Amino acid sequence: MQSFLQNEVKALSKFNIDIYGLEERPYEFDYALGEAFFEQMPQEIIERGDFKVHLRLEKSSTMIQLWFTIDGQAELTCDRSLEPFEEPVHTKDKLILKFGDHYEELTDEISIINRNTGRINVANYIFEFIALAMPMRKIHPDLREEDDEATDDDQAGAIIYSSEKNEVETKNEEPKTDPRWEALKKLK
Repeated sequence: MQSFLQNEVKALSKFNIDIYGLEERPYEFDYALGEAFFEQMPQEIIERGDFKVHLRLEKSSTMIQLWFTIDGQAELTCDRSLEPFEEPVHTKDKLILKFGDHYEELTDEISIINRNTGRINVANYIFEFIALAMPMRKIHPDLREEDDEATDDDQAGAIIYSSEKNEVETKNEEPKTDPRWEALKKLK
């Protein structure tokens, strides 16, 4: 068990960036992701994939800005046919890490990290951006045309609610009055 954890730490250690000694200027990093990367992540979304990641980092006295450009393909399993297929992924994302006294995620793009943090690991950020780029419905490309045709047919035969008919009917009918108001009119 100990050697497994050491291998896991070693596999993700190439994503460590020592920020403590970085000067205030831009830096660039390139990573290649394969099956080993996805095996190390605690998830079941992506089992295999081949990705190239380009990371541009700019450090200033108050924050670190990270720009991720991720290109590649993930092997997914079709929800309908259970056949494996490759899904292309091309995404560009930005993340801002502001220095503060505690750790906190303010938004999807902005987080606060402790100003004494000496090292960040970008593996989880990269995985999250890839996972967010995956389609909600995993449909094999051969079946997507059929799915689009079925959606078009469903919309053509769909009944859409229209208030025009109801407006015409209500103009011809006298408005119904609450019986309590009828009783009050009799008092006059």
